[in-house]
Amino acid sequence: MDHVTIRRIREADAESLRQLYEDPDVYTDTLQLPFPSHENWKKRLSEMPPTRYALVAEIAGEIVGNVALDVLTNLRRRHVGDIAISVKGVRQGQGIGNKLLSSAIEIADNWINLMRLELTVFVDNEPAIALYKKHGFVIEGEFVKYAFRNGQYVNAYHMARLKADVV
Repeated sequence: MDHVTIRRIREADAESLRQLYEDPDVYTDTLQLPFPSHENWKKRLSEMPPTRYALVAEIAGEIVGNVALDVLTNLRRRHVGDIAISVKGVRQGQGIGNKLLSSAIEIADNWINLMRLELTVFVDNEPAIALYKKHGFVIEGEFVKYAFRNGQYVNAYHMARLKADVV
């Protein structure tokens, strides 16, 4: 595998992220829509809330994946983080998602003291589900007809990882 660098996201990454999310292998497994705009990504990065920890994975200067860890702001749920992750289609299965998820968990566990991490994943995304289970996430429930994708409704799992459950 090529050398993967994980770093904090920057506003200058807008075009690279647009390119990442125009990949059908990426947007199909997220809630993103096809044909993302540069302006939308530029705005998203310039208006990122301070409760979001967003990282990218780079190989030889090319962004090949990203992860966002959002700390919930509800007073009674500030111990919870929500994770979203994507990896470029041709780079899936190469350990990049593992590095991104490990980095987000490191921040959550050792720097911002989150007790619970949550995520949503389509039920047919078996590689992602396996990755999440490897890191201690468990399926807590299933959302029926969670999203509309490729002309049909698809279900999704709600998964979570409790810090106390991790050895």
